[in-house]
Amino acid sequence: MEQYRKENKISVSALSFGMLNWSALQICIWSNPQWRRPALLIVANGTHDGNLCHVRGSDWLITTLNWSLDPKLWVVVSKEREGWEAFGVAPRQNPVTNVSCHLPGLYWTEATGKRRVYYSASISHSPFFFLPFAHTYRTLPSSLSSMPRNQVRWKEKAKTGGQLSATGDAAATAAETVTNRLAGIHIGENSGKTGVQGSTAIWKPKSYGTSSGTTVTEVENTPVGEVTAGGAAVNTNVASTQNGSGIGTGLSKIFGGNQLENFTVDNTTYSRAQIRATFYPKFENEKSDQETRTRMIELVSKGLVTLEVSLKHSGSLFMYAGHEGGAYAKNSFGNIYTAVGVFVLGRMFREAWGAEAPKKQAEFNNFLERNHMCISMELVTAVLGDHGQRPQEDYVVVTAVTELGNGKPKFYSTPEIIAFCRKWRLPTNHVWLFSTRKSATSFFAAYDALCEEGTATTVCKTLDEIADVSVPGSKDHVKAQGEILEGLVARLVSHKSANHIEKVLEEFPPPPADGVALDFGPSLREICAANRSDEKQQIKALLKSVGSSFCPDYSDWFGTDAADFHSRNADRSVLSKFLQAHPADYSTKKLQEIARLMREKRFPAAFKCYHNFHKIDAMSSENLFYKMVIHVHSDSAFWRYQKEMRHKPGLWPLYRGFFVDINLFKANKEKATEISKNSINENGNTSSEIDDFADEDANLMVKLKFLTYKLRTFLIRNGLSILFKEGPGAYKAYYLRQMKIWGTSSVKQRELSKMLDEWAVYIRRKCGNKQLSSSTYLSEAEPFLEQFAKRSPQNQALIGSAGNLVRTEDFLAIVEEGQDEEGDLMTERDMAPSGPNISVKDTVSKHEGLIVFFPGIPGCAKSALCKELLNAQGGLGDDRPVNSLMGDLIKGKYWPKVAEECRKKPNSIMLADKNAPNQEVWKLIQDICRKTRASAVPVVPESEGTDSNPFSLDALAVFMFRVLQRVNHPGNLDKTSPNAGYVLLMFYHLYDGWRRKQFESELIGRFGSLVKMPLLKSDRNPLPVAVQSILEEGIDLYKLHTKQYRRLESTKGSYAKEWIKWEKQLRDILCENAEHFNSIQVPFEYAVKQVLEQLRNIAKGDYTVPDTEKRKLGTIVFAALNMPVMEIQSVLNKLAQSNPKIDAFLKDKHFENLNRAHLTLAHKRSHGIKAVADYGIFLHKKVPVELTALLFSDKMAAFEACPGSVEGEKIVSKNDWPHITLWTGEGVAAKEANMLPQLLAEGKANRIDFDPPINISGTVDFY
Repeated sequence: MEQYRKENKISVSALSFGMLNWSALQICIWSNPQWRRPALLIVANGTHDGNLCHVRGSDWLITTLNWSLDPKLWVVVSKEREGWEAFGVAPRQNPVTNVSCHLPGLYWTEATGKRRVYYSASISHSPFFFLPFAHTYRTLPSSLSSMPRNQVRWKEKAKTGGQLSATGDAAATAAETVTNRLAGIHIGENSGKTGVQGSTAIWKPKSYGTSSGTTVTEVENTPVGEVTAGGAAVNTNVASTQNGSGIGTGLSKIFGGNQLENFTVDNTTYSRAQIRATFYPKFENEKSDQETRTRMIELVSKGLVTLEVSLKHSGSLFMYAGHEGGAYAKNSFGNIYTAVGVFVLGRMFREAWGAEAPKKQAEFNNFLERNHMCISMELVTAVLGDHGQRPQEDYVVVTAVTELGNGKPKFYSTPEIIAFCRKWRLPTNHVWLFSTRKSATSFFAAYDALCEEGTATTVCKTLDEIADVSVPGSKDHVKAQGEILEGLVARLVSHKSANHIEKVLEEFPPPPADGVALDFGPSLREICAANRSDEKQQIKALLKSVGSSFCPDYSDWFGTDAADFHSRNADRSVLSKFLQAHPADYSTKKLQEIARLMREKRFPAAFKCYHNFHKIDAMSSENLFYKMVIHVHSDSAFWRYQKEMRHKPGLWPLYRGFFVDINLFKANKEKATEISKNSINENGNTSSEIDDFADEDANLMVKLKFLTYKLRTFLIRNGLSILFKEGPGAYKAYYLRQMKIWGTSSVKQRELSKMLDEWAVYIRRKCGNKQLSSSTYLSEAEPFLEQFAKRSPQNQALIGSAGNLVRTEDFLAIVEEGQDEEGDLMTERDMAPSGPNISVKDTVSKHEGLIVFFPGIPGCAKSALCKELLNAQGGLGDDRPVNSLMGDLIKGKYWPKVAEECRKKPNSIMLADKNAPNQEVWKLIQDICRKTRASAVPVVPESEGTDSNPFSLDALAVFMFRVLQRVNHPGNLDKTSPNAGYVLLMFYHLYDGWRRKQFESELIGRFGSLVKMPLLKSDRNPLPVAVQSILEEGIDLYKLHTKQYRRLESTKGSYAKEWIKWEKQLRDILCENAEHFNSIQVPFEYAVKQVLEQLRNIAKGDYTVPDTEKRKLGTIVFAALNMPVMEIQSVLNKLAQSNPKIDAFLKDKHFENLNRAHLTLAHKRSHGIKAVADYGIFLHKKVPVELTALLFSDKMAAFEACPGSVEGEKIVSKNDWPHITLWTGEGVAAKEANMLPQLLAEGKANRIDFDPPINISGTVDFY
């Protein structure tokens, strides 16, 4: 046909099909400039007798949505296991909803210039096929119903420059499919039959998505197929869109619903897995931050390692493995995060290479694909939601380069990363190296001095002064992002890093930026602003702007025309079949090992599988391709996995950002033999398989964040939900608790409290009850902070930096609700609710209530303890009444009853005699505390715990032993209970995943205190082997049972017999070891006494929060020698006795009240951060001090002092006059003692020299 203007008629006789009698059948081929391929719709006129007909067709895709029916009758088709079934034909007067069709909702809008071609045909007594065109559209045109048969009315409109047509390839393959499908239909004039033969249909859909908001181009249409009807040749032109590349012959195969289901795993089935993208493993140090620092310094001091520090830019993780390998965020791909990442990376290439950029982009993609590599970056942009400060520019910084190969990922060292990035002109981060004890200790001291006020300028300047090597980043943080610095990352690297990095800097000088001055078209923010209708529109506009040299294929974002990519997730059985199949190589074997272990141990992680659209051309029924994302839900999984690595040498690490390509295939005998010969080498890598990532020392890492960043993200942004939903009181409790957890100095706590209270009033007044969006919170917070900072220099230091706000409302990318790729935005589900805090001297008011509760397990003796506490003489040391509420005696819900009792008796002590085993219960208790103004204290059995549970097996065994000794228990959990062991295992697993330290820290964080109830003797004998075995057997059985039946009782289900047998064995074994259990428990009276003493201390405010960090609260202001007060007073007494002038001066000065004395070495305001930090190497070391004279006036007195040496190095004070202030008059600041030498010169002070000098010692410390 010539540009669709010809009218074509194909006349055949009537069709009789199944129980339906059709008078005619219309075949309508529609095309649209914006559609990816032509579409075939079959419309029938006629009647039916109410029965259903069956239509067979293997490749036809369906989509369900609402249609409005026209006067014609419509065939409605649904896919069933047996084939395709037409399940309804309805006339207009009986409208049908949720109609399924391969082309739902054809529509016609005159202004858009859509084209269509009509064919009419009558078909007689022959099977027919539905053509597999898949695209979703919205409404059905009324014009369709009025189209007479055997007539064409719609004709092509004149072409415009903004329209799209088909490329030759896409149109040809689409029309070929039409021809092939119609080949099976006997078409003839006057019942004559003419067979049309054709090859198997092959069609190539293109990349996906709508083209709204984009510029389109016209491509000439090409005649692509012929259908012969009654001797007449019919040319078929089909329109499609540009860019048909990227997807091959197998699209319909992927979405053939039974494809994976029909893929059976047998002895010929193999799997091949390759890591496609990954980032460093996340390390959960068992040590506290302070212990980690100490160990780092120790290793650096021995010359074993170098301390490396880099800037933490405030953005999100973005990984890129080339246009074939894909673009990835931390746990996802094919979304706005990765589209923005690809655009920004592409723009970085343009700025770096200028006119050469397209060539270099293509080379870079090929390089990554050829070498199977991945680069990881921090993606910093203003369009993906607010962090601590909106960046001035949109950019990336390369943080890792990884060779994935066919084995374990190899991460480049920092010198290698710099060399790689400078070769390709990619942005690098600012890096500092500290290779000596002095520089390493100075670094940590510098951070402590800057942690509450540090900004990018001061931090970078200080580290430049301290570090042994400083390599500035190619992106200046201040210019690109701003002054608000999220933090620093400190880790250990090779002791040869300094030498390597110097060689790299010589060999690879900073590259030029050839394209900085060039115009590359709309920026990221302009594109997002121009495409605000939906996320897909933004994604497509971004990818198109990147250009085909860097992003020639969109399949990861748009999947197929049939559906959005993520709604076409692969079946969950992909993982099962992957694990069942033979591994085709060593890499696959190790990846299977990771997945099996995580499933067996029930780590909190998901294995999400998706169709791999890059492999469609290679797809067949015996060759399937998928992408798998290993999404770790909880950081505890990384810590538990590290434990497994130590026990299982050769186990590969669990990475962050873990993406794997999976190929399931069948192998014949020859191929299987080849695989067995060439692939799996069981012992080949053993020597190198003992992974450095399993060595805790090798992976010591600490993240050091700054208060100026945390006050914005954690205190303001993450507190919005609490502020708007629970009110200012709950918000205040939330931010005070956060600051106490961080160890914020009391001065900063007071300043921040004042500022945050003002913020709460300001934003609630402005927004009313409508919560401010966390993604744009800086639109309100930044102007508020700017005004607050202008009031005083003190406020300016608190805020850090404010002003020059970047407005994002018009260009913010559209992100799905609740999505937060980086994970630093706390969701309401994860956020620890605000709660009461009992600090060092926060006395529990006698006018407020106290709830004592028990996060424990049945058998922990809570009821017996509550009885003793009720009868304790003197209660908790005050006159508040003590009440108890036993859960086993309460009908209905327990905690609402506790709340009711607390309201009735607001100043009483409530003993909540019920197990409180998880965070949901803890949140309820916090809610009760807020509503009744009570405090709460958790009482927990003392135990060392296990790798994944706060209670050890010894403790669990004792609890079980106690329960099985009970009789007539109110809750029917005693020796007569048939499933008592199962019940205790259920409670035990409610704590699964909690390390003891995490468990206690969480409770202290929520409630401010913790009481430990002694349970087991420290010098006890180990658990008998039989007891340990029966417990482990029960735990394994519990995991099997709950995996299949979740919370179903043990007396039900297929494991019921095993449970009965296990319960009996448990009783027998515990009974046999009764003597052991009786001997290892501490006396109950002793436990009660210890608990009572702790509770009384809390009630009167003597409780001290456990300090695991062993670090002073707050920031460092100055370094000094801490002088012993008793020795100073002794020296003064001796001087008074020997010198009448000194005695006369000291008489009325009350030096007995002297409670502290120090010799200042350096002050950060006067001498700078580096001067203070340099004393870090001498921290806690004793230094000899000579007192050479006493200077005094009528307003002050001080010793002139001269510090000595430590380890051969002289300690020199930065003060012009080193001294120890002894006394100042009323209203005189201690720092005024610095003026004594000047006053002496002016004759306003006295000096008495000591000959010989008096020797004492002081200790270096930070204040």
